[in-house]
Amino acid sequence: MSQPSSPSRKLIRAFAIFATILVSTGPSLAQNFVYQPVNPAFGGNYLNYQWLLSSAQVQNTHEAKPAERATRDPLKDFEENLNRQILSQLSRNLMRNYFSEGFNEGHYNVGSYEIEITPGLGGLEIEILDTATGDKTTVTVPYF
Repeated sequence: MSQPSSPSRKLIRAFAIFATILVSTGPSLAQNFVYQPVNPAFGGNYLNYQWLLSSAQVQNTHEAKPAERATRDPLKDFEENLNRQILSQLSRNLMRNYFSEGFNEGHYNVGSYEIEITPGLGGLEIEILDTATGDKTTVTVPYF
C-alpha cells in the first residue's frame, strides 16, 4: 500500500507547481533587435570614421614600397610603350589578314621580340621569342 504523504512534502510540491505556473504565465519583457553598423561606409555613424581609421593605421604592419614613379626611366617607358603599340598593330593586322584569307606567314623582328608565324595542324601557330630574357611563348589560333 502507498504511504501517506507528509504535509511538508505536499507543501513543497504545491509550491513548485505554483512557481512553475507563475513563471510561465507572467508577462514577458523583450525588445526588438536593431542592428546598427559601426562602419560609416555601410550605414554606420559618420563620427566613427576617424576612430576606425586610426585603429586600422595602428594595426597596419605593412611597409609601403618606395614610390615607383620616381625610379622609373622615361626612356625605358617610351621603349616599352612603342613595343606594345607595334605588337598590337602586328596582331591586329595578322588577325585581319588571317580571317580574310590574305594571310602571309613569316618571320618578324620587333624590338627585342622575334615572331615566327606558321600554319600548323591545329591552326595558325605564332611563336614569340623574347631575345632579352630568352622566354618563349607559343600561341595557336584554331581554324574555323
